[in-house]
Amino acid sequence: MKQQLSHIPGPIGVFDSGYGGLTILEKIREVLPEYDYIYLGDNARAPYGTRSFEIVYEFTLQAVNKLFEMGCHLVILACNTASAKALRSIQMNDLPELDPDRRVLGVIRPTVECIGDITQNRHVGILATSGTIKSESYPLEIHKLFPEIQVSGIACPMWVALVENNESQNEGADYFIKKYIDQLLSEDPLIDTMILGCTHYPILFPKIREYTPDGIRVIAQGEYVAESLKDYLHRHPEMDAKCTRNGNCLFYTTEAEEKFTESASTFLKEQISVKRISLE
Repeated sequence: MKQQLSHIPGPIGVFDSGYGGLTILEKIREVLPEYDYIYLGDNARAPYGTRSFEIVYEFTLQAVNKLFEMGCHLVILACNTASAKALRSIQMNDLPELDPDRRVLGVIRPTVECIGDITQNRHVGILATSGTIKSESYPLEIHKLFPEIQVSGIACPMWVALVENNESQNEGADYFIKKYIDQLLSEDPLIDTMILGCTHYPILFPKIREYTPDGIRVIAQGEYVAESLKDYLHRHPEMDAKCTRNGNCLFYTTEAEEKFTESASTFLKEQISVKRISLE
């Protein structure tokens, strides 16, 4: 049975498998502070990076449906794995049935669009989850726009776990951060630009920068996704009109509220209120 969705304007939805999407939400709120937002983290089932295409698609569609039910007309998949494995199927197959006037956007395309102006020698590295690397989404999207750029990628399977378990700033994280950066640069020593192809990774940024050689630019996605969303709303006034503006932000998680509240409040540097929900 087709769900009945409200046509009343509502918040912009931001979804991630866990805490990583907060790095996107933070930048979006800096650029577009007047809008209302709902953040949904599926922390109880994180990480997504090692899961199959089918499972990531199923989990992501559940989250999109939940955000639609909460009144969102526009949802941002602030998760590279979900953007790589589920976005296109949801856009092409599910939205026409759910509501053809609603939109779901990802984070890979906005990141790729900026890369041509950043790399000087056309050698780019991708640090991402196993799922994003296996999908080859970044090489495919980069070569559509910039066929001359050489792209190398390395999966960093431990990095999301470090963030989700609040180990990102501890000494034990150093080994795994240096390990994957060294692996990437051994594949292509000419890399002058590294994309953090997972929204969790900017939380590790100080240590990533520490183990990245000088002269290599490290790209976090938040500012590019935020500017892309601003441009999207400007170009689609019909969608902009469906997004409410009271400056409010609500947070939901599939894990214990206390754990999410502590971690998210520390990262965002503000005290937040969180509610627990189920997506299954």
